[in-house]
Amino acid sequence: MRKRVGIFGGSFNPVHTGHMIVASYIAGWTDIDEVWLTLSPENPLKRRHDGATDADRLSMLRTACGNSDTLKVCDVELGMPRPSYTVNTLRFLRDRYPECDFTLIIGSDNWKIFDRWHAAEEIIKEFGVTVYPRPGYPVDSRTLPEGVAYADAPTVSLSSTFLRQAISRDMPVRHMVPDGVEQYILQERLYKKPEHEAQQ
Repeated sequence: MRKRVGIFGGSFNPVHTGHMIVASYIAGWTDIDEVWLTLSPENPLKRRHDGATDADRLSMLRTACGNSDTLKVCDVELGMPRPSYTVNTLRFLRDRYPECDFTLIIGSDNWKIFDRWHAAEEIIKEFGVTVYPRPGYPVDSRTLPEGVAYADAPTVSLSSTFLRQAISRDMPVRHMVPDGVEQYILQERLYKKPEHEAQQ
């Protein structure tokens, strides 16, 4: 039996409960069997306190997904030529895993600008798209074109930017990130300004 896999891409910097709620909903409440949280490459010139390394973000994703049967971590984009276009990722995965049928998962914010994505029509035609709601970006599911499905996942108004800012100010983020992720962030001192800058 073929497996239907949804590709849920993002920088996950850091991964938070909003990401996991969407992924869990789609894997459990739609015809998608597994959701692969696919890590997007970060700018290698970024200063560390502005984010986290690829290895950090990968570790946090793996911690968040744990041993789930339906939520998996996918790191293929980290080794692909840049700029890394989504259509290339999907085609690469289709070739590597011929037993799977892949589709793309995006938020309604990205759907609003999807016509500007590289090879947007090819993505819909070859793979299909599942759109989930994001606060402030309503979508009328009745107007979606063929090949585009709507997943009415719960919305959580939480962003990685908010979390990075909170952590940099020593504000608590427990329950806003999956179990183990907060511990990793604190242990690795992610999103903290270097000591010499903090004292200025």
